[in-house]
Amino acid sequence: MTERGAEHDGTGRVDLSFTVDEAQRTVRVPPGVTVFDAASWNGIAIDSTCGGHGTCHKCKVRVEGSTPITRHDVKTFTREQLDAGWRLACLVNATRDLAVDVPPLTTRPKAATVGVGRQVILRPAIQKRYVELDEATLADQRTDLARLLEAIDDLEPVPDLHVLRRLPTVLRRADFKVTAVVVDEALVDVEPGDTTRTAYGIAFDLGTTTVVATLLDVSTGTPVAVASMLNRQQPFGGDVITRISATMLDPDALGRLRTAACETLAVLAEQVCTEGGVDPAHVYEVALAGNATMTALALGIDPEPLGVAPFVMSTAQPPDLLAADLGLALHPRARVTLFPALGAYVGGDIVAGMLATGMDRDKRTRLFIDVGTNCEIVVSDGDRILSTAAPAGPAFEGGAIRCGMRAADGAVEVVKLGEGVELGVIGDVEPKGLCGSGLVDAVAELVKVGLLDASGRYVADDVAKEIAPSLADRLTYLGQERVFVLHRPTPDAEPEDCVVLSQRDVRELQFAKAAISTGWTLLLEELGLEHRDVQQVLLAGSFGSYLSAASAVRIGLVPKLPVLRIVAAGNVAGEGAKMALLSVRERAGARALLEEVTYVELSDRADFNDLFVDQLSFGG
Repeated sequence: MTERGAEHDGTGRVDLSFTVDEAQRTVRVPPGVTVFDAASWNGIAIDSTCGGHGTCHKCKVRVEGSTPITRHDVKTFTREQLDAGWRLACLVNATRDLAVDVPPLTTRPKAATVGVGRQVILRPAIQKRYVELDEATLADQRTDLARLLEAIDDLEPVPDLHVLRRLPTVLRRADFKVTAVVVDEALVDVEPGDTTRTAYGIAFDLGTTTVVATLLDVSTGTPVAVASMLNRQQPFGGDVITRISATMLDPDALGRLRTAACETLAVLAEQVCTEGGVDPAHVYEVALAGNATMTALALGIDPEPLGVAPFVMSTAQPPDLLAADLGLALHPRARVTLFPALGAYVGGDIVAGMLATGMDRDKRTRLFIDVGTNCEIVVSDGDRILSTAAPAGPAFEGGAIRCGMRAADGAVEVVKLGEGVELGVIGDVEPKGLCGSGLVDAVAELVKVGLLDASGRYVADDVAKEIAPSLADRLTYLGQERVFVLHRPTPDAEPEDCVVLSQRDVRELQFAKAAISTGWTLLLEELGLEHRDVQQVLLAGSFGSYLSAASAVRIGLVPKLPVLRIVAAGNVAGEGAKMALLSVRERAGARALLEEVTYVELSDRADFNDLFVDQLSFGG
C-alpha cells in the first residue's frame, strides 16, 4: 500500500483507496467522513454489528500512514497491530487521502439494490434484539431496565416513558423473554417473545401532485407494498406557488393544507399496511422526502417566506419527529426522518434524488434534471456539485396547453409523424388530450418534418404542402390561431372538437424548455464545461420516465448527446427515502450533501435573460 496524499486537494473531497480481496477501488468523500461511512455509502462492506457506533469492535481495517489512536482501538488491537496501522474504521476520520486495506468479512451484511443501480449495505436505524433475562430475586434486585440494557451489550439505547410504562407488565407476562426495539438511540418498545423478524418502515415521496408510499421490510431491504394517490392539497392549487398564495390570502388555509397533507400520508400508510398484511404497530420508522414547500405545509410551518424574495427557508434540516405528529396510526413511538433541503426550490426530494443517483460519488460529469413546474437541475463534474431551480411553468403537466391534461386514460403520450399521425394513448382509449410527454413528442416531430421552423412558428401553407404533403391538411385555424390537428374524432370534425396543438402551446413549451436549458447551460459554464462534456443525463420523476430521449434532444431540453447517455431515472425521491430507511450511513450521506452542493440562484445572473432568448430556438 502507498499513502496517496497529504491534506485534501481543496476540491472539498478526499480520496480513499480501498483494497478488498486484492481488488482496489477509489472513492471520493467529504473531508471528515469516517472510513466506515465512506465505505458504506459506496457499497463496500466492512464488518460491523453496531452500525458504526464503536461498540462492537468488528470494523477492523489497516490504514496506511499516521492516524490517531482512540481508546477503543487500544482495547481492540495489540501494540504491534496499532503500529502496523490497524484501526476501527468507524473511528478514523478521513481528513486526507488514505489507502485502506479491508479484511474479509466474518459477519456478512445483507445488501439491497436501491436507486439507480446502487447497492445499499443494510444498516437500518431500526434494530431488534431478542433476550432471555433472569428473573429478579432477593439476591438480584436490579431494576427491570438495568436488567434489559445489560443484556443488549452491543447497543446503548435510551428508553422513553412509553417503554417504562410497558416494561414491568411485558417482562412478567412474557416470562422475561422479550424483544427490545431500538430506533437510532431510542429504546422505543419491549415486545413479548421473539419479534426480530417483524421490522418495517414506510418511505414517502411527498410530491406536489402525487404522493407515493413504499412499505419496506428493513431487515431484508424488500419492498412489501407500494401505493400512490393525488395529494389532497390539490383543491388549493396545482403548484407550490398557488398553495403558498393560499396561506397568504387566508389565515386558516395553512391548517387546512397541513390536514390535507397528513390525511394523504395516513391513507397511504393504512393502504400499504393492509396490502402487505403488516400490523401498523410493527412500523417503527418513516422517511419522508418532499420539496421545501410540501415539507413546510406538512409540518404546519408558514411557507410565505419561500414564495417571496429572498426565498428563505425556516430551516435546512427539519427536526425528526414522531409519526403520530403527522397523524399516522403506526407504532406509538415510530420516528419520522425528513430529508434536508438545499434551498427554497431545491428541496428534500432533490437531495433524496441525488442520494439515490449517487451524484456525489461518481467521477463522471453528470446532469440531473427533475422536470416539472419548478425544474430542479444538478450538475456534477466529479469534484464539484452545483444545483439550481428553473421556473419551467405548468406546460409539462398539461397546464396552459389548449388540449392539455394530466397523464391519465385518454392522454396522448407518444406522437410519431410520417405519412400520417401515429398516437400512443394511455389506456388505449379514444384520445382526449395531450399530456407532457406527448406535448414534447408532438413538437419534436413537427420540428423534424419541418412544419415548425427553428423559431417555433408554423410554416406557411404552401411550404407545408411542399415538405409534408400528407400532413399539410392538418395545419388549420382555430379562430385566429394556427393549430395542428393530432386527432379527429370523426373525419369531418371541426378543429374545436379535435385534439390539437396550437401555436400558443408551442410557445409555452418553448419558454419551459428555454428556462431549463438555460439553467443547465449556466451550471456547465460555472464548472468550465461544454455540452459535449456531459457523460450522462438523468431524467428524474414520473415525467422523466416517460419522456422520449430523442425528442428531448431534438427540442433542446437536454444537451445534444447520444440518446444512450440519457437515462430515465424514475422516482428517485422515493428511492432516496427508501435508502434512508435501510441505512443510517446513507442518511448521513444525505446530510453531508448540504455541505457539498453549491446552490446557484438564476435570478441573480445578469446573463440569464440573454441566454434564455438564445435557448428559445429549436435550431442548431
